[in-house]
Amino acid sequence: MVNYRYLGNSGFKVSEITFGNWVTHASQVGNDAAIATVHKALDLGITTFDTADTYANTAAEVILAEALKGQNRAEIEIFTKVYFPIGRMGPNDHGLSRKHIFDGIHGSLKRLDVDYVDLYQAHRYDYETPLEETMQAFADIVRQGKALYIGVSEWTAEQLREGHALAKSLGFQLVSNQPQYSALWRVIEGKVVPTSEELGISQIVWSPMAQGVLSGKYLPGQPVPDGSRATDEKSGANFIKRFLDDDVLAAVQKLLPVAEQAGLTMPQLAIAWVLQNPNVAAALVGASRPEQLEDNVKASGVKLDADTLAAIDEALLPVAVTDPENTYDVSPKTRLV
Repeated sequence: MVNYRYLGNSGFKVSEITFGNWVTHASQVGNDAAIATVHKALDLGITTFDTADTYANTAAEVILAEALKGQNRAEIEIFTKVYFPIGRMGPNDHGLSRKHIFDGIHGSLKRLDVDYVDLYQAHRYDYETPLEETMQAFADIVRQGKALYIGVSEWTAEQLREGHALAKSLGFQLVSNQPQYSALWRVIEGKVVPTSEELGISQIVWSPMAQGVLSGKYLPGQPVPDGSRATDEKSGANFIKRFLDDDVLAAVQKLLPVAEQAGLTMPQLAIAWVLQNPNVAAALVGASRPEQLEDNVKASGVKLDADTLAAIDEALLPVAVTDPENTYDVSPKTRLV
């Protein structure tokens, strides 16, 4: 079964392997397959599910609701997000204004068919809305019982510090940040993680397998596999391009004997690696087939020894992205609308 970890400085526990439906539901796989993967996740002990209103332009939330129908609400944890425009591109349909946040939470609750979400997250930082307005809106949503906890995604260390202070002054906690993190993309280690540890904020990390590159299926000098994420513009092809470099792919192949020595598959090694970081509360995994989850969940509870961690660093650090300055380029400086 899957282990649990506390989310931030709170009493709230989440499954350390969390199911995310970013590029799968209503996009990469059909609805029946999507529902089957959620049911498999539940069977394997995953109780925490992450989505967003913008995934498949709201359809991912709808499918998740269908898949979770009949489950005891108290026994599952549902996360969603707000920031990006959905449906239409009106002047108030983007960002973290009070209006867009309240429109967002009401829409998500209706689509998810729940009275509350466990975690409501700012999908990016909004440079055009005063942070005080954003945090006050989140505080009111918590007080109204529409969200139990508040998190963010891809915020910088400075943004986390300012948001944490405002949340505290308004009587609620900022408990989490959701950044990209893998053995190939380590930009949060320099500033975001130390600041988060100080403030009591956990990381819920996405792409722990570097968009599938750390599975080892992409080979240097070879065409990308048919049907893989790299060939599907709807399923994150743009995100994987940065890793499809022959030097990177050759370095990843060096991990095969490391994984075998540890008794793990390559995907398990990648997921276990991010979970060695004590500031990581959960690794987000997706799946287009139920059997993929059976492999992934075996990374829960794995302790990598010092030799294994050193071997991973020796193979990947020369090609990994580590510069903390990359955390400052994720949130758009201006709104799309």
